[in-house]
Amino acid sequence: MSRTVLADTGPLYAALDPSDEHHERAQGEIGRLNSEGLGVAVAYPTLCECYSLVLYKLGGGAARGWLEEVEGGSFLVNPTPDDFGEAAGLLRRYRDQTLSMFDAVTATMSRRLGLPVWTYDHHFDVVRVEVWRGA
Repeated sequence: MSRTVLADTGPLYAALDPSDEHHERAQGEIGRLNSEGLGVAVAYPTLCECYSLVLYKLGGGAARGWLEEVEGGSFLVNPTPDDFGEAAGLLRRYRDQTLSMFDAVTATMSRRLGLPVWTYDHHFDVVRVEVWRGA
């Protein structure tokens, strides 16, 4: 998985929704990922979070289509129990931030797997995780 990025919900959703402020950016970054031969890993909590977002904002058909695309074109990865424990520690350390458990788990997985996070969320910079900047 060395030439791989770990996706956050933001770019995954933005790539699908033309009304999202980051849609064009996400589409361009997907092109760059493909042209550079970079894989995309998606943590199961991110898969669940993004599926729910697509379902409630774009409907069931879009959600099922999105899920099929992600399953066919991404590496799906599970967090470990230790990832959840470390994520809880991040939430305690950064009490002044509105860091979600989803993002905290992604951050700990990024560190463990040695993968940069593909995200538009500044919290990953705050918690000092490597971020893939596709632009």
